Amino acid sequence: MHISSAIFAGSAPTLDLCPDESLPEFAFIGRSNVGKSSLLNLLAGKEGLARVSPTPGFTKMINIFTINQTWRLVDLPGYGFAEGAKKDSARFNQAVAHYLRRRTNLCLVFALVDSGLPPQDLDVEFVEWLTRNAVPFVLVFTKTDKEPPAVVQANMAAFMARIAGWFEQPPAVFTCSATEDRGRQDLLGVIDEAMTAIQAEAKKNWLGSDGQPGRKPPAPAKPRPDRARPW
Repeated sequence: MHISSAIFAGSAPTLDLCPDESLPEFAFIGRSNVGKSSLLNLLAGKEGLARVSPTPGFTKMINIFTINQTWRLVDLPGYGFAEGAKKDSARFNQAVAHYLRRRTNLCLVFALVDSGLPPQDLDVEFVEWLTRNAVPFVLVFTKTDKEPPAVVQANMAAFMARIAGWFEQPPAVFTCSATEDRGRQDLLGVIDEAMTAIQAEAKKNWLGSDGQPGRKPPAPAKPRPDRARPW
């Protein structure tokens, strides 16, 4: 996938204030200081698109970027951030939970995990929450350049062992390093594959059996039910 344009579309403190649901969205989220902003800038090929801060938990809004005028990249607030009052933490977690459960045009969540650390309870709990709420996601282990390969592989294996019992088919796993520009094409390939499937489905819904326009577009997807409390 080639990124020809990446434009800031807006920030929203709640789901209700997010832009309309006309474009497919791919959301990125992880524990504070997981390297999310650096990865988003790498994917977009645009330095400074997502602001990188040394302060954990800097992202406190749902930040949305329109890519190639055809899909959106969504920068979600990190969970477990240290800065800010507890009431803010609870409020933003609730906003993220609402977004993940109810955003009808959300196609996929990229759940980021720091590969340099052994499994962290917050990460494991968040993956369990995604699984319980039937939110589609893949795992992305970040910062693979920060530790020796053997340490990275051991941490990844330990994490996958912690969550193995929740799936018949485990989620797809990717690795990346924003510092060394690794993983960009793999992650963009996931988005490209999803967009190709979306476009094929849209075309099928617009065309009749004779290949001519005539069928109505599909009805909007129903919001995900509010089945569980935020993590």
